[in-house]
This record gives sequence, C-alpha cells and structure tokens, in this order.
Amino acid sequence: MTEKKRIVSGMRPTGALHLGNLHGALQNWINMQPDYDCFFFIADWHALTSDYENPGNIKKYTRNMMIDWLAAGLDPEKSVLFVQSRIKEHAELFLLLSMITPVPWLERNPTYKEQIDALQNKDLSTFGFLGYPVLQAADIIIYKAEGVPVGIDQAPHIELTREIARRFNHLYGRVFPEPDTILTEISKILGTDRRKMSKSYNNAIFLSDSPKQIRKKVSQMITDPQRIKRTDPGDPSVCNVFTFHQLYSPPDLVAQVDPDCRNAKIGCVECKKKMAEHLVAYLAPIRDKIEYYNNHTGQVEQVMAEGSDKARQVAAKTLAEVRDAVRI
Repeated sequence: MTEKKRIVSGMRPTGALHLGNLHGALQNWINMQPDYDCFFFIADWHALTSDYENPGNIKKYTRNMMIDWLAAGLDPEKSVLFVQSRIKEHAELFLLLSMITPVPWLERNPTYKEQIDALQNKDLSTFGFLGYPVLQAADIIIYKAEGVPVGIDQAPHIELTREIARRFNHLYGRVFPEPDTILTEISKILGTDRRKMSKSYNNAIFLSDSPKQIRKKVSQMITDPQRIKRTDPGDPSVCNVFTFHQLYSPPDLVAQVDPDCRNAKIGCVECKKKMAEHLVAYLAPIRDKIEYYNNHTGQVEQVMAEGSDKARQVAAKTLAEVRDAVRI
C-alpha cells in the first residue's frame, strides 16, 4: 500500500465563511480527504499581518471557522485540523528562513503591491506584511508537504515557497521536499452585486445565513443587466443567478430555466425565488451542523486541541532536523 501524498493548506480567520470560500477552497479540501494525508490549519498569525491594529475578533473567528469547517464536511478523523499559533515551531522556522530569504524575492511578490493598493486604509508598511510569504513557506515545509492545493492566483506563493526550500537545502543539506502546486478547480461564484464575493463588499451569502436572510439576499441579486423589462429576453450566460442555479438547482430545472429566460417565459423575480429555495435546501444540513457545534463548543475546542497536538508532533520532529542542519 503506497503512502498518501501529504498536502497542507490554511485559511485566515477574518469572519464567517461564505459560498465563495466554500467553492473556492473548502469543497476541494473536503473532496481531497480520502486520497491525501491532509493538514489544514487556521492561519491566525496571518490574520495579524493586515489586522494587527484590531486583533480582538481573531480568537472568536478562529473558533467560528473551525465550526464552519466541521459543518461543511472536514473530518478530524481524516484530516489534521489545527490552529497555526498553537504550533510555536512555525515561528521558529519562520525566523530561520527569514535569515536566508532575499528581500527582492519578497518585493516581487505580486500580491504584495496589490494588497497595499487595495487596502490603502491600513498601514501595511510592516516587516510582518512584507515577510508573510516566509511564514507561509514555514507553514508548508514544516510538515514536509508534497503539495499545496490552491487557486491559480496563489500559485506564485507556492513557487516562492519552493525557492525558499531549495535555498535552505542548498545551504544546509536536503531537509525539505519542494512542494508541488496543486491547482484546484474553482467554481466561479460572484457576490450578489456581481463583484467577487467578499465580506468587505457586503455582497456575501454565508454558510450560517438563515433561510430568511438567504431569500432576502437572493432577491437583491443583480441579474442580466441588459434585461430591463419582464418581456425582454435574457442571457443566462451573463446572469449570476443562473450560475447559482447550475450549482444548487436540479439539472431538469437548470435545463428549463435556460430557454425560458432566453425566450422571456420566466421573469427574474420568479427565477430568483426558484433558485433561493434550492440554495436554502443545499445549505440546510450545513446550517444545522453549525447550530449543533455552536451549542457544543467544548467539542470544537477538543478538535482544535487534538489536531494541534498531532501537528506539533510532526513540526517538532522537523525542527529537530532543521536545528541539526543549521548547527545551532
């Protein structure tokens, strides 16, 4: 029996998870559990890189994220689920890697300038923000991950991780494998206003939303912008509601909505109502589990504690090898 390939990935705890998070990363993680040795962590230190002035919600968001993970289908019996800051070895490896990582490697990181431009309301001129790809590299290689599941926009980060691992191995001897980028298929799902779904845009549908909240948000969704009147034919290919239908509605309804929209046999209001009911049904089991874990927070804490213990054992073993290699 061949050993499973180890993968590592994490999420920053910045608030409740929404459908974009589910289809952008979480569902892929869930699907990979049977075939990989999975390590998934809540990146609370990474949350500090942009929210260091207001860290008060990070602890609450960390627990809520674990609840959303468990409710959606991550299984602590199949994956190691843990909290980054509970594994102090991450910080030590980050320090050692920072000694060998050239500053120009960090300055050329495409996300660095994009984030500074996008988050002009925050002072990101900190070493922590510049150096977060080094911490990210430590998060990955400390578990000797062979692969990292990411979307295409995150691929440059994994390439930088590979470069840092390669440089360490060149200087001190081979300790780390160079992790592969595992590009995951991402369902394109936009927010209610047709922009990227984001908490900051106030256009997100959350896994924990009530049926009433879901129906209200769906009723406000922007559809085909060229369809002004009920009698105007629509184009499902540019309608965000139809994208949701494809994800949540049964195939026979999807097949019916497409021509009915193009021939103006169905209006946008009716179309939204049909989709909303299927979205409510899709999220119902997740929402029920969220409610369960909210009422059993001790169980959630146990999952985080046991997962962090498992992760720490692996990280400590790697750090012992690192110290020997660096000869300190």
